Amino acid sequence: MALSSTHTDHPRRMDAIGDPPAHPTLVPADRYYSAAFAESEVQRMWPRVWQCACTVDHVAEPGDYFEYRCGPYSVLIVRGDDGVLRAFQNACRHRGNALCSGSGTALRELKCGYHGWTWDLAGTLTRIPNRKGFGAVRLSEFPLVPVRVDTWERLVFVNLDMSAMPLADYLEAVPGDIAWCGLGDFRCYATMTIDVEANWKTIADGYSETYHVQTLHPELHRCMDDVYAPQTIWGHTGKSESLYGVPSPRLADTLGDEDVWDAYVCTQGALMGVADGTPFPRDRQAPGQTVADVIACQIREFAAGRGVDISWASTDQVMCLHQYNIFPNMTVLASADHLTVMTSLPGPDPDRGQLVMTLMTRMPAQAPRTIPADVRMTAEDAHPGVVMSQDIAVLTGLQRGLHQPGFTHLVLSGEERRIINMHRHLERYLDLPESERVTEAAG
Repeated sequence: MALSSTHTDHPRRMDAIGDPPAHPTLVPADRYYSAAFAESEVQRMWPRVWQCACTVDHVAEPGDYFEYRCGPYSVLIVRGDDGVLRAFQNACRHRGNALCSGSGTALRELKCGYHGWTWDLAGTLTRIPNRKGFGAVRLSEFPLVPVRVDTWERLVFVNLDMSAMPLADYLEAVPGDIAWCGLGDFRCYATMTIDVEANWKTIADGYSETYHVQTLHPELHRCMDDVYAPQTIWGHTGKSESLYGVPSPRLADTLGDEDVWDAYVCTQGALMGVADGTPFPRDRQAPGQTVADVIACQIREFAAGRGVDISWASTDQVMCLHQYNIFPNMTVLASADHLTVMTSLPGPDPDRGQLVMTLMTRMPAQAPRTIPADVRMTAEDAHPGVVMSQDIAVLTGLQRGLHQPGFTHLVLSGEERRIINMHRHLERYLDLPESERVTEAAG
């Protein structure tokens, strides 16, 4: 794979805080649990933003379909007989019954299971049973209501607003910034949907800062630089970069290569095909090589074992995790051989939501198609690794704490500026009055 550019020349010594603000930023806590605020999001924000709904792997062949739900909204994504990807509001034009649920293959038509109204895969109404009962009715009057659909690499996005800006514009600088990684070479093998007792913003905030690593993730702290993790904000998108395979500069004790290796295997071992407890392969460490070099070499070998060549990737490209935030609810975690997409969705009330993990792996171009597994579970049943389990476990307590009468505002630092940025853009969509907006703490 030829590289036109990389991101190995960024100023590694730039910390996650950047230029410290004059004062902390205050975010009203009630926007995380207010029913009125959640309803305003449903009416003013969710129908107007591009949302990552699924992957091309879910809808790769004619007749494949996928239902995407966000709050009360349901979008049906269909690969037509002509190979064109389309999306529709998932509602029969007769009485509103949902046409499909979940995902599947080999769909030949869209037939309502209530009264039998039927559409072809392009959304054209083809049959109304007992049509004469409706008098003078033309089938052409009642096509399925279209939804905008587009793709970025192998990710499928939808937008209920047919006049929305193009997806390419919405993504801002993100595609160009990560183009070196070749995201189109990844394939989705599973989606994991986890029901949690927390607002969608509470979930999303956890993937928008590294401030919590030192406390919540002690194992990760021993193999990740959470200090010199530069952040960039382009508009309603942003990113951070964190180098793995090195101990945090915050640690007072000096860690040896074995310590860093053990921590990486404990938290990220699956990424290199190494089981927890595997000792550091000192015999494989060439003179002058760091533990990060050894880990990167193992990751390259693991990729080669499934027919994937990432010999082009430097240690930095293998070990640096690029974390992209795309408003309102999407985080992309990417490195040379790692791609996970995290989205958070509103639940039936403001205190409940869903965390959706789209799990992908780099595969050879000639690899046969596999239909992604769709796994759904409660937070209590979810155990997606050490770090993710810690992230999930803290959510219920976070949400409960937000309700306490003395807790009126979140107090955010410059290190949490991607969270602040999300709130400022949320305010723009909701057109909040000045009195309800994010403020700066008094000096």
